[in-house]
Amino acid sequence: MKDDKQLLTLLHLSQLIDLVTGIGGLLVPLIIWTLKKDEIIALDQHGKAIINFQLSMIVYALIAIPLVLLLGLGILVLIAVGILCLIYPILNALRASSGKDPIYPFSIQFIK
Repeated sequence: MKDDKQLLTLLHLSQLIDLVTGIGGLLVPLIIWTLKKDEIIALDQHGKAIINFQLSMIVYALIAIPLVLLLGLGILVLIAVGILCLIYPILNALRASSGKDPIYPFSIQFIK
């Protein structure tokens, strides 16, 4: 196994593909994690954190859609999800580049 902080950083930043494609922010990290988790130190931990975060944000967005009809609460949830999906990949890319563990709040642990 080797230490590759650049790949970990790019793994976190790859979530920002969501801003362009809508689903690439889940698929790209999932593919990289699946292919490289046994080769790169800490990639398994970072990959699981990213997949859990992305799946959680999808669940929250799906819950927010019907809430749009209830006094517009869903719009606030969707805005919050969008902000989280923009800020936390960048913060965790910085953490990964300095060798720290990722922190993704509001993540449901789908993969342990």
